[in-house]
Amino acid sequence: MGGGMAGEDNGFAGALVPKPRSFRRREGSFIFPAGGSSQGPLIEGDGEFKAEMDAAAEGFRNPAGGAGAQGDACARGPGGKIRCFRLDSPAPGADGEYYRLDISPQGVMVRAPGGAGIFHGLQTLRQLYLSGGGEIPCGEIEDWPAFPWRGFMLDCSRNFFSIPFIKKIIDALALHHISVFHWHLTDDQGWRIPVPRYPLLTEIGSRRFDNRRGRYLGGFYSHDEIREVVAFAAARHLEVVPEIDLPGHASAILAAYPGLGCTGGPYRVEDRFGIFEDVLCAGNDGIFDLAASVFDTLGELFPSKYVHIGGDEVRFNRWNGCPKCRKRLEETGLSEGRELQSWITVRLAQMLKDRGKTAVGWDEVLEDSSRYPLPENAAVMSWRGVKGGVEAARRGRAVIMSPNTEGCYLDYKPCDDAEEPGQLGVSAMSRLHNLDPAAGIPEEARHLILGGQANLWSELIYAGKIAEYMIFPRICALAEALWTGPGAEDFPRRLEEHQKRLDKLGLLQYRGV
Repeated sequence: MGGGMAGEDNGFAGALVPKPRSFRRREGSFIFPAGGSSQGPLIEGDGEFKAEMDAAAEGFRNPAGGAGAQGDACARGPGGKIRCFRLDSPAPGADGEYYRLDISPQGVMVRAPGGAGIFHGLQTLRQLYLSGGGEIPCGEIEDWPAFPWRGFMLDCSRNFFSIPFIKKIIDALALHHISVFHWHLTDDQGWRIPVPRYPLLTEIGSRRFDNRRGRYLGGFYSHDEIREVVAFAAARHLEVVPEIDLPGHASAILAAYPGLGCTGGPYRVEDRFGIFEDVLCAGNDGIFDLAASVFDTLGELFPSKYVHIGGDEVRFNRWNGCPKCRKRLEETGLSEGRELQSWITVRLAQMLKDRGKTAVGWDEVLEDSSRYPLPENAAVMSWRGVKGGVEAARRGRAVIMSPNTEGCYLDYKPCDDAEEPGQLGVSAMSRLHNLDPAAGIPEEARHLILGGQANLWSELIYAGKIAEYMIFPRICALAEALWTGPGAEDFPRRLEEHQKRLDKLGLLQYRGV
């Protein structure tokens, strides 16, 4: 999309993250008078934006987000108003997330063509409020994103994170215009979502025995808790995309239902971390009965059109030695066990399509797929560098770039000092801030690039404060790369000021940037 005019900084919008496309300073300041909620709502305007105004007002009243607010620290007084209205004619080249923010001494006007833009404008205002307290400079901001998919993934399988913590992170993501919360719910170390027809998935599969601590660890999220997270995110214009990893990373499934494996077990919910030989049996139709029930449950709980089906790091030795899998090879006209993954992926993707959903898979889903190519409606998340994404775009598939070689894996140590040349995955701030998901993609295929994403895998992230330390402020760098575009030279200066906002949000941060 087009770039918009930059305007002069003059201390107005220069510390915002992401940096707005266009900003212009005006004389004067807008003051948030102190007062209680009895003075009326902080934000008012078109009734169609009530959800956005309510969610944003909560952010002003309760800077830390997520939990219930106490008091109304910046409610409007006489003459100080924030109004939100529909805008019928956004800037040329802008999209539905466009917003225009006008700040004068008399009040603030937020205008946008839809709720997403209204909310983004209010979050930019919230950043200014967190910096200036009760007083912010007057000016005009015009803004919209470069990519629609601006994502963050939290792995809640390896280690289980609480609902209040997840909501706190979602609220902080919203402040940075992140649009997707990718919720990794199943893996070898735990299954986190109840499926009514398969109760053992949570009764057995949600807990693992920790030999180091001598006790069971884990848990799962009730359907009501999942709905609570989805609603909380939706009010902040984040789409929650669930991930159910199939057919590998399936130890928790097999511990609950050993008949779905090639050997019949015994299996256990893994306390170890790594890649394991046992996967779902490609010759057993029962794995698709399971998938159908899981997908039906996801359809009831998650409005997102996307479901991530994993597909990464599948080992094929069990398939090569399994009589049922060898029979499946004969039926499908395939010759090697590894080719069965593409056959499974196509069937899972079609099951989701029949339910009105779109499958997303890690870039392994492109492999060995000459006989059973990835369906046209499926999307590929490129994690082993960018090669998978480039190849997916070449084949006409939608792409989300999340390369571990460019800093997108936030569980990698947050510093620039790679210990060896092959350790390109070290999540340096500069790599994230310079990420361009469309780099290397031919012009005619760039429309297939949905955007990018950062991931926090939790093998070694066993507490919320450790997670915060690994996420912030690196997610801020990615947010700017995906919203504004990569590489603004003044980012380090703005980040120094922005970290003060993160302090007010109660977020533990890595400071070595």
